[in-house]
Amino acid sequence: MNILTSESLFKKFKKILVGGVNSPVRAFGAVGGTPLVIKRGEGSKIYDEDGNVYIDFVNSWGPLILGHAHPSIISAIQKTAQNGTSFGAPTALEYFLSQIIQKAFPSMQKIRLVNSGTEATQSAIRLARGFTGRDKIIKFKGCYHGHSDSLLVPSSQGIPESLIQDTLVISYNDEEELDETFKIYGTDIAAVIVEPIAANMGVVFPKKNYLKKLEALSRKFKSILIFDEVITGFRVGPGGAQKIFNIKPDLTCLGKIIGGGLPVGAYGGREEIMNCLSPLGKVYQAGTLSGNPLAMAAGLATIKELLKPGIYRKLHQKTAYFCQKFARILKKAESPCQLNWTTGLFTLFFNSSPVYNFDTASASDTKAYARFFHFLLKEGIYFPPSQFEASFISMAHTKKDLDATLGSIEKYFKN
Repeated sequence: MNILTSESLFKKFKKILVGGVNSPVRAFGAVGGTPLVIKRGEGSKIYDEDGNVYIDFVNSWGPLILGHAHPSIISAIQKTAQNGTSFGAPTALEYFLSQIIQKAFPSMQKIRLVNSGTEATQSAIRLARGFTGRDKIIKFKGCYHGHSDSLLVPSSQGIPESLIQDTLVISYNDEEELDETFKIYGTDIAAVIVEPIAANMGVVFPKKNYLKKLEALSRKFKSILIFDEVITGFRVGPGGAQKIFNIKPDLTCLGKIIGGGLPVGAYGGREEIMNCLSPLGKVYQAGTLSGNPLAMAAGLATIKELLKPGIYRKLHQKTAYFCQKFARILKKAESPCQLNWTTGLFTLFFNSSPVYNFDTASASDTKAYARFFHFLLKEGIYFPPSQFEASFISMAHTKKDLDATLGSIEKYFKN
C-alpha cells in the first residue's frame, strides 16, 4: 500500500501542528506508523491523499452514524450557509434542534447548546456545583468526559491540586467502592458523572443494577446524577442509554451525532437546575458560536433521518450480523479476545478475561491490537488507532462492507 503522500504531508504537519495533529489519538502513537491524511469520505468509505480507499469504522469518532457526506446533511448545510454562517443571536434552528432532542430525551426539561462534548460536561459540572453549593465530584476510571481540568484527573499534568482533591476517581462497576465513597463524602458530593455505557476505554457495559444503585445513592445524598451520553445519545437508540436502562438522570450531556459531523454539544436536565444558568441564574456559561446555524442544520438533518421508521432496528441488525460472525471467528480461532458490542458500536479487546472496568481493559495486549490494526489497514479497513476506543457501525455500511471486513479478520486470525 502506497502512503507516500501521507508520509510527506505528515512530516510538514509536524513542523507546525503539535505532534502533527489536533487531537492526540490521530497521531497513531498507540499503534505506531504514519497517520493517514484523509482527503474525502463518501458513505462507508474514506479516501486518503494517495488515493487509497478504506472501509471506515471510526466515523469521525461517532458523529457520522449515517456515513460520510450523507446527501440530506450536505444539502442542509449548503442551504443554511447561503443565509450566513453565524449571527451571535437567536435562530429558529436552535429551537427546532432542542425540541427534537427534548422529545427523545424527556429528562432534558431545559437545554443549553454548546460547541463540543467537552463544553457540555464542563458546564454541567459547574452547574451541579452551583446548584448544590458543593465542590466534590465522582468520576470513574476509564470514562472520558472531555479535557476540562476536573474531568482529566488523574491523567494529565497541569491540573491544580485543589481540583484533584475535589475529584473522587473510583472504579466503574465496583458497588462496594461506590458505597464507601458516598458513605465518606456523600454530603460533599455535588455530582456524579458517568458514561452509562462506557465507550472511551473501549465499549464496557454496566453490571446489572449498577446504574440503578448509582441513581439511588445520588438521590439519597442529593447529588446531581450526570449521564454523559455524548457517544450513546442517538446511537444505541433514540432515547440513548437512559431509555434502555430506564433511568432519569438529573443532567444529560450530548454531542457528536446531534451535530451531524459539525462541532456541537448540549446539556440539559431538570428545570430547577437548568434555571440556575445565566441569564436566569448566577452560574455563568456562554459561547460565541453556540447554536451555530450550520451545526443546527446538520444535526436536525441527521436526527430526522434517524427517526424514520425502522432505522434503529436496521442499525441493530447490521451490528448484530457483524459482531455475531466476528465472535464466531474468534471462537473458531481459539483467540483469547473479548468482543463487547451494542447497537452501533463495538470493541475487540486482546484480553483473555472479561472486560468490565478500566483495570481489566488495561490488561489488554496493546501490541497485539497494533498488529491487528495495521493488518486491517493494509486490507483497506480503518479501525480506531488505539485498543481503548470504540469502533462504529453506520447506516452506510453495507453487507458487502461487513462481509469484506469479516473476511479480512478471519484471514488475520488464521495466520
